[in-house]
Amino acid sequence: MKFFTILIGCLFCFLGSSFAQFHTKSKKAIAYYREADNHRVRAQYQAAEEFLRLALKKDDEFQEAYMLLALVYQSTGRLEEAEKQMTHAISLDEKNPLVLFELSKLYLRLGKYHEVLETINSYLASSPTNRNRIRDAKKIKENAEFAVQNLNDPSLFNPHPLSDTVNAFPTQYFPIVTVEQNAIIFTRRLGASMDYDEDLVISYKQEDGSWGFAKGLSRTINTDGNEGTCTLSADGRTLIFTSCFGRPGYGSCDLYMSKKIGDDWTDPINLGPKINTRAWESQPSLSADGRTLYFVSNRHRGDVGHRDIYVSYKDENDEWTSPENLGEAVNTIGEEVSPFIHPNGVTLYFASNGHTGFGGYDIFSSEKTEDGWSPAKNVGYPINNSEDQLSLYITADGTKGYYSHEDLLVDQRRSILYEFDVPADSRIKYKTSYVKGQVFNAKTKAPISAKIELFDLKRNKKVSQVSSDSISGDYLIVLTEGAQYGLYVEKSGYLYKSLSFNYEKRTEEPVTVDIYLDPISLGMKVVLNNIFFELDSYELHNASSTELNRLIDFLDKNPSVKVEIGGHTDDLGSKEYNQKLSLRRARSVYDYLIKNGVTPKRLTYKGYGQSIPAYPNTTDENRQLNRRIEFKVMN
Repeated sequence: MKFFTILIGCLFCFLGSSFAQFHTKSKKAIAYYREADNHRVRAQYQAAEEFLRLALKKDDEFQEAYMLLALVYQSTGRLEEAEKQMTHAISLDEKNPLVLFELSKLYLRLGKYHEVLETINSYLASSPTNRNRIRDAKKIKENAEFAVQNLNDPSLFNPHPLSDTVNAFPTQYFPIVTVEQNAIIFTRRLGASMDYDEDLVISYKQEDGSWGFAKGLSRTINTDGNEGTCTLSADGRTLIFTSCFGRPGYGSCDLYMSKKIGDDWTDPINLGPKINTRAWESQPSLSADGRTLYFVSNRHRGDVGHRDIYVSYKDENDEWTSPENLGEAVNTIGEEVSPFIHPNGVTLYFASNGHTGFGGYDIFSSEKTEDGWSPAKNVGYPINNSEDQLSLYITADGTKGYYSHEDLLVDQRRSILYEFDVPADSRIKYKTSYVKGQVFNAKTKAPISAKIELFDLKRNKKVSQVSSDSISGDYLIVLTEGAQYGLYVEKSGYLYKSLSFNYEKRTEEPVTVDIYLDPISLGMKVVLNNIFFELDSYELHNASSTELNRLIDFLDKNPSVKVEIGGHTDDLGSKEYNQKLSLRRARSVYDYLIKNGVTPKRLTYKGYGQSIPAYPNTTDENRQLNRRIEFKVMN
């Protein structure tokens, strides 16, 4: 929300008081100076400049006036002019430690890293006494040394502004792109001033690949108040956004959620006092399944720095848990903002001015591990440079990035959206794809809402959970490279379905699969697609436990149902051998179910050998599908 637009101005909010002792005897010059500073802190930069010119007419060696004029120029983006004023100030007194300190900060913003090192070393050698300034000086030196060592050829980074159909407003920022890359949502403001209304808008990709005209996301969401900095689940049906006034809330800015049912968004609801506090909560980022929420807060309890990134999870009752600070691998005593969790659920991008970088805010990444978060890694030059990089959105396939860049003009700022191809050596480690489709009642062909869960079969761990739309039946779920997945679709009163996707070595192209759930009835069969045996063996592979436990859960939820476990083979080998193998495999499943609490009277098992192929045994793929375990409803 407002944080983006006021950030640059706040960099200089308290500098005027640093110049308490003036190198001039002209009372009139000092009066003009103080009047200028009053205008500067109100972002009235043109008036501030005019009063400083008057002050310098009274005393053209007024060092502090040159310094303040440099800060005014910095606030309005005129960095080269700021450099001229600051170097003139240093010429009046080369040993003034405050001028050396401010000049080194300016050089850092200009990306003149060798000049930074020369100036900041002079400052540190001047025996300064201000502890905070000494600490900041050491950080400036650390950043400059890092930058000198990590500058690379910027030729691979070719950002270009999005079309005027998207960049159609006085200012626009914080873009997010759908997993399918067919829409972009962002915050737009109707005027350059922060007093203008902020709303969420959306642009759809056209058939020719261009972006259509951006329009308001929904009248249900946008109001006369401010709405912005949003996040969207991968299926496009859960939206969380920031609102700072105009709605019932707990603090200065709160997070709100709206659900899309069919084509309509529900009335937003406040996420409640666990997420929202009396402090400032903003800049949300949802995991692909919408069940993990990252956001920024300046709450004091649990903070590492002034603004930190937190995470909250949805529990089994769909309630948000108490937020956890991501800890010192991510958060610093500075500010961490604009988190973006990639659809792979592993890679977190965020902006920070506390970690070592090229100056100001840089983009960093961290990966989620079994033990927490990996140390933050600067994504490097040229994505990062001496300017502030405040947010970054990387597409699900890792090939494209989106961000906003703010041009600073006199008394006016305008931010526009950019797109770029991610350099090959900077792309995410874990790529993603997705499965989408609709869920139907197999008997009536009507769309239905069903729970869809994704499991990592080798770890027997649920990694994602979504629901299909109650009106359209639409669903979308993300698959991340590096695992073998079981996908389970269930609804009360229906037989569940299981699908299998092997993404251990690479991701596949997106897949569309429509799913038909059969109401529970006598004689209906379900193929257990995620049961695995060793070759020519009836011993169950460990990866089968997820599927078997799913069948146990189904039987627990439907206590009157009895089933037959049926084993089937392809036509390779003798009929006698295949009959015996299918029977033994069915018995292995039967034994597992009994061992794990299913009453024997609810189960039977049978081997069918090669007698009932599901598909003609004409290809290796068909033969693999014919080697299967099914269960059949017996009553």
